Amino acid sequence: MVRVETIPAYWRNFAGFFLLFLVGFLQRTWADDRLLDSSKLRMFVDELPDMPRIHGYEVVNGVYKPKLLKIGMFHKKWKFHRDIPATPVFAYGTSKQTATVPGPTIEALHGVSTYVTWLNHLPPNHILPWDPTIPIASPPSKTGIPTVVHLHGGIDEPESDGHSESWFTRNFRQRGPTWTKKKYRYHNVQHPGTLWYHDHAMGLTRVNLLAGLVGAYVIRQPNVELPLELPYDDEFDRPLVVFDRSFRYDGSIYMNSTGNNPGIHPQWQPEYFGDTIVVNGKAWPYKVVRRRKYRFRIINASNARFFKFYFTNNLTFIHVASDSAYHERPVILKEFLLAPSEIADVVVDFSKSQSDSAILANDAPYPYPSGDPVNEENGMVMKFIISKHEENDDSKIPKELIRYPSPGEYHVAKTRHIAMYEYTSDIDEPTHLYINGKPYEAPVTEIPKVGTSEVWYVINLTEDNHPLHIHLGLFKVLDQTELVNEDEFKDCMLKHNDAVKCQVEKYARGEKVEVPAHEKGWKNVYKMMPGYVTKILVRFSFIHSNQSYPFDATAEPGYVFHCHVSYYYLFFHFLVLAFVCICMLLQYLAFTLEVLHLMSGNSAFGLVDFGS
Repeated sequence: MVRVETIPAYWRNFAGFFLLFLVGFLQRTWADDRLLDSSKLRMFVDELPDMPRIHGYEVVNGVYKPKLLKIGMFHKKWKFHRDIPATPVFAYGTSKQTATVPGPTIEALHGVSTYVTWLNHLPPNHILPWDPTIPIASPPSKTGIPTVVHLHGGIDEPESDGHSESWFTRNFRQRGPTWTKKKYRYHNVQHPGTLWYHDHAMGLTRVNLLAGLVGAYVIRQPNVELPLELPYDDEFDRPLVVFDRSFRYDGSIYMNSTGNNPGIHPQWQPEYFGDTIVVNGKAWPYKVVRRRKYRFRIINASNARFFKFYFTNNLTFIHVASDSAYHERPVILKEFLLAPSEIADVVVDFSKSQSDSAILANDAPYPYPSGDPVNEENGMVMKFIISKHEENDDSKIPKELIRYPSPGEYHVAKTRHIAMYEYTSDIDEPTHLYINGKPYEAPVTEIPKVGTSEVWYVINLTEDNHPLHIHLGLFKVLDQTELVNEDEFKDCMLKHNDAVKCQVEKYARGEKVEVPAHEKGWKNVYKMMPGYVTKILVRFSFIHSNQSYPFDATAEPGYVFHCHVSYYYLFFHFLVLAFVCICMLLQYLAFTLEVLHLMSGNSAFGLVDFGS
């Protein structure tokens, strides 16, 4: 007889419980990680929301006065689609109950300051995976979610600019090295236009934006804008905040938790592309419109997706502004390209429609320009259902809008070359990105002076189109020139990091690309084409008046410029280079070399006023 050894009962019980736990865990993990098939969702079943509006001013005895807002960041659930379970998100709002994705639209008034205390009510742990191997905001206690808010397009004091290292955790318990104060001041003395606010924390912007921390901000100047007679009130003047997301079956946001180069960065991937297009917090929404003109302030709040918008029924877009500045005159187009963080301010006249509906669609490859073509899901944006009844429309499209100074009206104080590099691993995956061969923490080399203008030649030696965003400064794009013998030039740049020494003019002699008419105005973001040199004129002053900044632009913690594909910028050796501006009378070494400072100084150039 063969004797059979039996396993003790307590080990059998333990093994049974462990197997049950393991099976349950794997089933739960598998269910949670399953990507929702967006092609199974019906489009155009949720109505487009109008995000809550908050006035950044108050009226006291008939006089407009500054107002203090308290806006929090909350962990809650949000319904992106009728048939998707409620999604855990991070949302801006005056309370958890009123918080929305995107956040409330802040309505500011030109010349009246808005004060905002941004409050972090987020939980100890993030709802999305993040990679600790990249430079990142790291609280000493290793608990709490760092956040900081940047008003994109704002011309504001450095202490209120939302520097990436000015982060703070819940109740300000832990603060970043450049944190200075709780209450931000937005002066609102710049030209009227559309801005947006979003998270800007070092290394976490990509996940905090994906979680929902975005919102619109509009500066109005009635005495300048009302005479234009554009669509103006809340019903006919609407921000559209557009981004892409993917979801799991349980409703949570899907984000791949394995990096392209996991041996170096276990989670980080260079870009994020969702398969579902979201507008004002709803997936492929619809909106019922009247047969008249509407103004849409379209903000691309995607992490990496470019949109090439068009209407399926051939309606046109009448461009009246780009980023935060009006055009000199309207530009009519059937389609246009919008990069991450860019803003297009357009008027659509639905009275011109020959049909009773119009679909806003997209056909930009991803990544742009040489990636995959769109499919039906990410090629559709939203639907407009058009009333059959004609109606009176008092709004107009003027022949002239607002004239700002042209580049030729400024003396160029300095010329710079800004080269973008992408470094790859042995398996041809990106590992880090530099500007001029330098990481973010390198000593600063860009030293502009307040009141001056500079010409920058931005050299894109990567394979992708990079939307470059400059904090504080505005710029005009002058031209784009293709590089010839690019590999030879790149080899020289990798060796010397000096465009002048490498004779960039010898290589920048290929095809010249005309700047599109709707992008010839003043901008704070522009698309830097791969293999091209983009020439821009950067202005470190207001464009609408000759007044000085009403704040000390030399103060800590300074400003930055960066690529706004948020999987690159402020992460992973960033496509960011801080730049310093200092007064000639001060010692350069007296300032921190990791940030951008601006010089004190009087403007040497006069600017024309609105409408001049």
